[in-house]
Amino acid sequence: MAIINRIADFQDEITAWRRDFHSHPELGYDVNRTAGRVAELLKEFGVDEVVTGIGRTGVVGVIKGRKADSERVIGLRADMDALPILEKSGKPYASSVSGKMHACGHDGHTAMLLGAAKYLAETRNFDGTAIVIFQPAEEGGGGGKAMVNDGLMEKFGIEEVYGLHNFPGFPMGSFAIRSGGIMAASDFFTIEIEGLGGHAAMPHKTIDPVVVAAHMITGLQMIVSRNADPVNSAVVSVTVVKAGEADNVIPSSVHMAGTARSLREDVRDMIESRLNAFVPQCAASFGAKAHISYRRGYPVTVNAEAQARFAADVGAEIAGEDRVQRDVDPTMGGEDFSYMLEARPGAYMIIGTGDGPGLHDDRYDFNDEIIPVGVSYWARLVEKAMPIG
Repeated sequence: MAIINRIADFQDEITAWRRDFHSHPELGYDVNRTAGRVAELLKEFGVDEVVTGIGRTGVVGVIKGRKADSERVIGLRADMDALPILEKSGKPYASSVSGKMHACGHDGHTAMLLGAAKYLAETRNFDGTAIVIFQPAEEGGGGGKAMVNDGLMEKFGIEEVYGLHNFPGFPMGSFAIRSGGIMAASDFFTIEIEGLGGHAAMPHKTIDPVVVAAHMITGLQMIVSRNADPVNSAVVSVTVVKAGEADNVIPSSVHMAGTARSLREDVRDMIESRLNAFVPQCAASFGAKAHISYRRGYPVTVNAEAQARFAADVGAEIAGEDRVQRDVDPTMGGEDFSYMLEARPGAYMIIGTGDGPGLHDDRYDFNDEIIPVGVSYWARLVEKAMPIG
């Protein structure tokens, strides 16, 4: 493991930042304490410029290299927000805010990028400009899109952009990546079924929306299994079903909600089209009515081929070639770093945290042992992408 010695020297300091962020989780765009602390630390490091308020509460730091010969500009992104979960990790630095928790490791992502900023501002062993990006509202709020819409790429002249996310279940300190789609497009739908309620003992006098819902849920699975090419991954899941309040009454309506995931834009279009067509037709076949509302969420997270290969090479330099998966299977989870990758070529890398509770689990905690690995990855990525001379 080729950890940079200077980074290893301040691992404890980075860990302290991480645990402070963990104890004070904030949601969505309301990350004022976290963003304030990030800006404060960047100024302490002596970065050349600190800009706040990009994408509402995002923070951007500008670090110029030792030489000014190159006009190259590389962006590095970390997310800052937590999740609305009651923490049960039992750690001494557990969340001090009931119902809010860093259950996805954004505290670790923020701390590692701060560590990289400290190192890069101190050494400046590169020729170009490194832009460190601290993003709010990754967990469903579209903070990445907000920062892009606020002119992030143009204001700072960013040419390429890179992201790093921890994943339990991968070997600790290992890396994984692929070119093309690595995280799925995440869309959401709600369905309202209108039937005719009545006595549960007299179903012939009703139009039972629960029966309609049961057939609809089964039918929705056919959208993927009988419309999508089997080699193109896709998921349609109904996750919410609400109907009725009494065991002897057939309700008049059913509310359902769910999510659709896909790794190709044409598959995404097909799922939306088939859902919009199937839902009202299925209900009509029972004499009921149904309305569907379909909302597109984050697009597919697509790694550019050259940047994915470069990121893998950097990972191999840090962890060893045998600890880098260069063609990892994609996941159907969503990620709004996708908006930044739509704006500029780049790559989204996975760093393994070893065994333990998974992401979004109320027992989860970021593995501080990987901090020097992640920080070294960020540092070498900048130095290797923009070498002096």
